[in-house]
Amino acid sequence: MSGNRTDSTRDTVIVVGSGPTGLLLAGDLAAAGVPVTVLERRPHTISNLSRAFGVHARTLEQLDARGLADDLIATGTTITGLRLFRRLTLDLGTLPSRFPFLLVTPQYEVERLLERRARDLGVDFRYEHEVTGLRQDATGVDVDVRTPEGTDATLRAAYVVGTDGHRSAVRDALGLPFPGTSVIKSLFLADVRLAEPPAGVLTVDGTGGTFAMIASFGDGWYRVMGWDRRHEVPDDVPLDLEEVREVTRRALGTDHGMHDARWLSRFHSDERQVPQYRVGRVFLAGDAAHVHSPAGGQGMNTGLQDAANLGWKLAAAVRGRAPEGLLDSYHAERHPVGEAVLRSSGGLVRLARAQTPALRVVRAVVSAVGRAVRPVRTKALAQISGIGYRYPAPRGAHPLTGDRVPDAALLGGGRLYEALRDRGFVLVTPATGERADAGRDGLVRREQWADGSRTTVLVRPDGYAAWAADDADPAAVEAALKAHLG
Repeated sequence: MSGNRTDSTRDTVIVVGSGPTGLLLAGDLAAAGVPVTVLERRPHTISNLSRAFGVHARTLEQLDARGLADDLIATGTTITGLRLFRRLTLDLGTLPSRFPFLLVTPQYEVERLLERRARDLGVDFRYEHEVTGLRQDATGVDVDVRTPEGTDATLRAAYVVGTDGHRSAVRDALGLPFPGTSVIKSLFLADVRLAEPPAGVLTVDGTGGTFAMIASFGDGWYRVMGWDRRHEVPDDVPLDLEEVREVTRRALGTDHGMHDARWLSRFHSDERQVPQYRVGRVFLAGDAAHVHSPAGGQGMNTGLQDAANLGWKLAAAVRGRAPEGLLDSYHAERHPVGEAVLRSSGGLVRLARAQTPALRVVRAVVSAVGRAVRPVRTKALAQISGIGYRYPAPRGAHPLTGDRVPDAALLGGGRLYEALRDRGFVLVTPATGERADAGRDGLVRREQWADGSRTTVLVRPDGYAAWAADDADPAAVEAALKAHLG
C-alpha cells in the first residue's frame, strides 16, 4: 500500500475498535505503562442506542478490580431473579460474589466509564480512522489506515488487537473464517416511554410465536426487544412503533401504554466464532472473535472478560517479562469460554422458541430439573453470571489453580479486589509469620488472609489463581513467583 508510514515503534499496542472490549483493554494496557492507540472508523460519539443493557457479576468484579464498579452501579438498577421458560426462576441473590445481582444499565454507560478511564491514563484515540489492511513480521505489525482526510497511512505497533465487532476489518485482514449460523433471523429493539410501567425492572415472556422483553433503564426510558415468528424480515425493513406495540401485546398481554420511541431498529442474531483468537502478533477479542444470541445477556460481558484476560499478558510481553506460552494462553483460555457461551445462549433461545413437540418436552424437563435439583440451578447461575468459568491448570496442580478467586478480606483491612487495582499479581498467604516483601520490582504485592485460611494463592491481575498450595514453604513460593513472573 502506498502512503505515509508513521508512528514506527516497537513497544506500542494498537487496539482497533472503541466498544466496551477495546476500551477496557486499552485502559488496562495504559495502566501498565504501555503506549496505546485506539483506531475507530466511526466519529467520536457514544450512542445511547446500543443493544446491551445487562452487566453480570463477574464483569462487576473485574470493574471492582479497577475501582469502577460502584460508579457503574450508580447508573442503573439491579435485579436478583431471572425467569426462564415461565417456570424456572434463578435466584441471583445466592451468587457467591460481592455483586449477587444483574445490573441493568445501558451499554453507553459502560462505554462512558471505560473511555474516561482510558483517557485519564493517556490512551491516544483516533476517530474516523478505518483499517484497510495489515501485515506482520517478527518484530511488529504494520496497519494500513484511511484517515479522516481520505489519505492513506501506515501505523506500526508491537501488537494489534481487533475489537472491531462482528464485521471486523482485522479479522478480514487476517483472512480468518467466521463460521456459524443465524439463530434468530429477525429481532427488533426499541427505546420507549411507558404510560403503565411493569412492576419489575425486567419483564420477559412469550407465546409459541412471539417473545418480548422490557427492561427499565431507571431514567424513564425502557428497552423493548421482541420477535415475531410470523414476521421475520431483513434488517433494513422499516420498523414502526405500532409493530412493537402489537408484538408486545401478544407476548406480554399488554403493551404498557408505550409511546415516544426515541429509537427503533431491527437486527438478526448470529452464532459465530473465529477458530483462532491469535495469529502471530495479532489478536481478536469481543464480537470480532465471537457473537452469540442475546439470551442471558452474555455477549458484552464475554468480550469484557476477553479484555481482562488479554491485557496483562500483552503488557508483560511488551515489557519482555512474559513467560513462554503466556500469549498463547489467551486463546487456550478464552476460546473454550466463547464456545460455552455459544452453547448456553443458543440453547436458551432455542428452548424459548420451541415449536416442535420434542423441543417442548425438553424445555419442560429442563424447567422441572432446574426447579428440583439445586446443583443444576447453581451451575446455570454460575455460567450466566460468568463466575463459574475456570481456566485449564497443569496436571497435578492445586485444585484452586485456574479458578476465579472470590473477593476476600485481607489482614490489616482492605479487600483482595482492592489490592488488584495495582494491576499486578497479588500473593496472599496465611495470616502467620511476617509479611515479607515479594520483590520483583513491584510486579507482585504480598498480602495475608484475614481469616484462618492455610492456602497460599498467587492471584493473577485478572483475578484467577495462577498457583496455589496448602502450607507452602518459602522455596515453593519462590519457585511459583519465578515461573509466573521471571
